[in-house]
Amino acid sequence: MPPRIVLLFSGKRKSGKDFLTDHLQKLLGDRCEVIKISQPIKSHWAREKNLNLNELLSDTEYKEQYRLDMIRWSDEMREQDYGCFCHAACQNATEKPIWIVSDVRRKTDIRWFKETYKDLVRTIRITADEETRRKRGYLFQTGIDDVPSECDLDDYMEWDLVIDNGRNKQQLEEQLGSILGLLSHL
Repeated sequence: MPPRIVLLFSGKRKSGKDFLTDHLQKLLGDRCEVIKISQPIKSHWAREKNLNLNELLSDTEYKEQYRLDMIRWSDEMREQDYGCFCHAACQNATEKPIWIVSDVRRKTDIRWFKETYKDLVRTIRITADEETRRKRGYLFQTGIDDVPSECDLDDYMEWDLVIDNGRNKQQLEEQLGSILGLLSHL
């Protein structure tokens, strides 16, 4: 059974994507599945380099040590098949009515999901001002924060919903309510 809706979340590092999607998952319970496009990238990297996959998947300094190499390798793979990681991430997804893709980073990610799931796709951009992101641990890194994995969606304007998760943010309940509004047809 395919999902009835696919929510694609995008945002810069430390914008609060995981925070919001974790809360959304708790709210929706067993009706949703969280999918991470980075999962197959990090799984490969963990096997290849004998690293701790759980640490790579978390928001820790451990992951940051390998981020640049993972970006370079994934760019090479995407040159061969732009949707390879999207497809791999969805292959093992459970049959739930709501899929939350928590880490969309490129126009080709959105393209793949829209080609595959058509009108089931809703796009959500999480924004936060740089000062707020710095308070959350963000520090600009050349080769990471100025490459397509962080910047490709900066000029994308076709979002179904944009949520300011910075200093002017709404309360969490209001943010989640806006997202739930995209599910009103379920």
